[in-house]
Amino acid sequence: MRRFRTAAAAALTTALTAALASGCGGGTTTDGAGSNDKPKELTYWATNQASSLQEDKKILKPELAKFEKQTGIKVKLEVIPWSSLLDRILAAASSGQGPDVLNIGNTWSSSLQKSDALLPFDDKNMAKIGGENRFSPSALAATGAEGKPPAAVPLYSLTYALYYNKKMFRQAGIDEPPKTWQELVAAGKKLTGDGHYGLALEAGDPVENAHHAFVFGKQHGADFFDASGKATFDKPGNVKAVKQYVDFLAQDRISAKGNAEYAARQSVRDFAKGKAGMLLWQAARSQLLGNGMKPDDYGVAPVPVQSASDTGDRGTTSMVAGINLAVFKNTDNIDGALKFVKFMTSNAEQHKLNTTYGSLSPVRAAQKAAPRDKDEKVMRAVLADSAAPLPQVPDESKFETLVGTAMKELFAQAAAGQKVTTESVRERLAKAQQQMRK
Repeated sequence: MRRFRTAAAAALTTALTAALASGCGGGTTTDGAGSNDKPKELTYWATNQASSLQEDKKILKPELAKFEKQTGIKVKLEVIPWSSLLDRILAAASSGQGPDVLNIGNTWSSSLQKSDALLPFDDKNMAKIGGENRFSPSALAATGAEGKPPAAVPLYSLTYALYYNKKMFRQAGIDEPPKTWQELVAAGKKLTGDGHYGLALEAGDPVENAHHAFVFGKQHGADFFDASGKATFDKPGNVKAVKQYVDFLAQDRISAKGNAEYAARQSVRDFAKGKAGMLLWQAARSQLLGNGMKPDDYGVAPVPVQSASDTGDRGTTSMVAGINLAVFKNTDNIDGALKFVKFMTSNAEQHKLNTTYGSLSPVRAAQKAAPRDKDEKVMRAVLADSAAPLPQVPDESKFETLVGTAMKELFAQAAAGQKVTTESVRERLAKAQQQMRK
């Protein structure tokens, strides 16, 4: 899932209860079965993938015109910022007034699946878009709870990577990107000074924090949920994971204190402007170029691990990130909506859109082309070898909010000059765990 700038995730479970009772989507039926009452039009909610909403519209409108020419179906486009997307989805689910087709972050799939708001891609619906074998297994793993039909289908796949400023590395005498966190901290200290820092963090964004907590947790042999879906936030491995990440600012001091408030891509801008030498981000290419950086100015490498020999879960370097494409269950153009999903996941559109956005295609046939650039080469390898899906449990979004907010508070504490201890981390995670279990 890409850049979730929202405080609304905390309200997701409560709002889902209302959605279950009221029905949802863009149609007018009362049984949530969908219809074809308006076969010549669709409403599509797209997510902000480019450097601005206007840029997204510029990219998408020509593609939607192609679809209209092919099918005679006019698509009304609205690009929604991440800061308000979940609020908008929940309001649509509660009121029954929403789009026909929409983008969702893939980590929301199970939570929204619980609401019964989205059209399930069962065998019949999946066949209408070409079958599930078109999609990579790793991307399909983040489309809903195991054992249930997917609540959406993959549209853009993403992974985290380590971006580094080549010029700053040369000036600091750093020959290659770090492979372990110990090496990253050492490099970060060489890069820190004279108003510059080693690593830019988006530490004021709860969901961004939670994504890194998940990866660090895996590397420490821990999970934030057990096999039954019960929260296990305060396990020793998770405490170590969160403290290690917060310590980039609190103890190692390779990140600026102001990073504790960053929640609107300021870390990307700082990196692009040379204020920080390293950045952990998903498919940053288009954003870096949009902020004035040139492709030769930066390098891309996998996210570091604890030890260079780590494999399996301990070798995890990214969550399986990405954007899924969903259909509201009571759409009033169900046939047209499925045609649109098939169009957007076609090889031609996948090549066009993922090339433009710098993301990966989750469609197998589209993956056969050679990597476009260094960014895609690294992300492909990460997705294939060292990425893991976030827990596909109904309360996953609450994990992002509760753990991510606890980390935000710890970063604020560190920025204020207060010491962050193992015990203080454990206490905050235990409190988040109690809130989860209420």
